[in-house]
Amino acid sequence: MLSLGIVGLPNVGKSTLFKAVTNKQVDIQNYPFTTIEPNVGVVAVPDLRIEALALFSNSAKKIYTTIDFIDIAGLVKGAATGEGLGNKFLANIREVDAIAHVVRAFESKDITHVHDRIDPADDITIIRTELELADLQTKEKRDEKKDKTLPPIELLTDKKVIYVFNISEDQLSAGWQPDDKLKATIGDAPWVAMCNKLELELSEMVPDEKKEFLAELGLPESGLDQLIKVGYKTLGLLTFLTTGEDESRAWTAHIGDPIPKAVRAIHTDFERLFIRAEVINWKTLLECGSYANARAKGLLKIAGRDYITQDGDVVEVLVGK
Repeated sequence: MLSLGIVGLPNVGKSTLFKAVTNKQVDIQNYPFTTIEPNVGVVAVPDLRIEALALFSNSAKKIYTTIDFIDIAGLVKGAATGEGLGNKFLANIREVDAIAHVVRAFESKDITHVHDRIDPADDITIIRTELELADLQTKEKRDEKKDKTLPPIELLTDKKVIYVFNISEDQLSAGWQPDDKLKATIGDAPWVAMCNKLELELSEMVPDEKKEFLAELGLPESGLDQLIKVGYKTLGLLTFLTTGEDESRAWTAHIGDPIPKAVRAIHTDFERLFIRAEVINWKTLLECGSYANARAKGLLKIAGRDYITQDGDVVEVLVGK
C-alpha cells in the first residue's frame, strides 16, 4: 500500500485537502488487517480496468488498490529544533513512502499567510530547509555513536516529493502554471495544481454529479485523482489485476518486479510456492471475450519465474504446496 504524507506550512490548504480525502475514504471492510488512525485517509486508486473486468467476469465484488494519505500537522520555521512540536511531525514524515507538499499559490484577504505574503518558492525553501536541518541532526547523532555497524540512515530529504499547488478556481480555469522562480525551485520534481476548496466540494458529490461538474469545468478528472496517479508514477509502481466471479481486484507491484515477487501482494507465500502463472493484458482479454478464446488464439502467456510483471496484466497464479 502506498502512503503519502501531506505536509506544508499552516493555512496553505492541507486540512481542506485531507477533508476531501477522508470524504472519499473507502469501505475498509474489504481490506483486512487495516486500522485507520484519526490522521489517515484510505482512498481507492481510480481504475476503469476494474469496472470493465467486473462486467467481463460478472464479479460479485470490485476491489481497488488504495493509497494512505497521512495528515502531518503544519510545519513551521524552526521545526527541526522543536518549534511547533516539529520533532513529532518530522518523525511522522519518516514513515511515509513519499511527501505531498501542499503549497499555497492563491491570494485571499480572508485567509492569512503565516509569513504575510504569497511566495510559493520561498514556502518550499522553508520546508526544505527544515528537512535538511533535521537530517543534519540525524547524521550528527549517528556520528556520536561508537557502534558504526548501524543500519543505513533514512534521510527525510531522500523522500520523493510531489508538489501540490493549491490555487483558486479562477487560476485553475485559466490554466495556471508555475512561474520561472517556482520552476527553478522545484526543478524536475512532479507537481499537480488543484483547487483544494473545489476538491472538497467534489468529494461531497455523488459520482454522476461529480462527472457532470468536472465536464462543465472542462476537467478530465479531479485533482485528487490526478495526485494519486502521479504518486504511483513517482514511486515506480504498477497495477496488475485478477478477475473472477468472486471479485475483480487490482494489486500493486513495483515496475521491474518478476512475477513471483509481484504476486506476494496476493499472499506472501506465493513467491516461495510459485510454479507458473497465466498472464494476459486486460484489454486483450476483453477483446477475446473469454479465457477460452484467448487460450485458443494463443494469447494467454505461460509466465515462469523470470517473467517481468507489466502494468495491466491479468494474472492467474498456480502455486505448489
